[in-house]
Amino acid sequence: MTQPSAAGRDRDAAGRPRNARPRDELGRPLPRQAPGEPPLPDEQALAPDAALDLAQQLIDSGRAFRAHEVLEASWKAAPPDERDLWQGLAQVAVGLTHAHRGNARGATALLRRGGLRVAGYAGAAPHGIEAAAVARFAADLADRIERDGLAPVTSAGFRLSLRAVR
Repeated sequence: MTQPSAAGRDRDAAGRPRNARPRDELGRPLPRQAPGEPPLPDEQALAPDAALDLAQQLIDSGRAFRAHEVLEASWKAAPPDERDLWQGLAQVAVGLTHAHRGNARGATALLRRGGLRVAGYAGAAPHGIEAAAVARFAADLADRIERDGLAPVTSAGFRLSLRAVR
């Protein structure tokens, strides 16, 4: 449960800052009483397969910000040898979010940063993650955005597959 503090800032029961405002499909805050995206469990990490399935569904439906939240929870709960992979996946999802929002500079920065982290797992990624393909997708999309801007990128250009089709 999130409560506003005396200063008007949302805090959880332990006093940590939280933003309880509803958000749109791109993660932008909405007025407090507005309907928004249904909340995800607060920082609750799913099992890796479930997290990847949900993140893929969210990416496929144009809700990369929500996918980022799922992947970030997995990153924070991952064993040390997988943390860079999950962090990179979350960063690629944030890069897609920036692209959807029209922020070319943020998109290219996060796509490159995330893609480089994921690339470190090419050939050895756990959970069926296609690390080489994700890294290549992120680099290619960043290159296209830098070269041509966001306008020519169609919805098909945002189609990222985290794992091989199963």
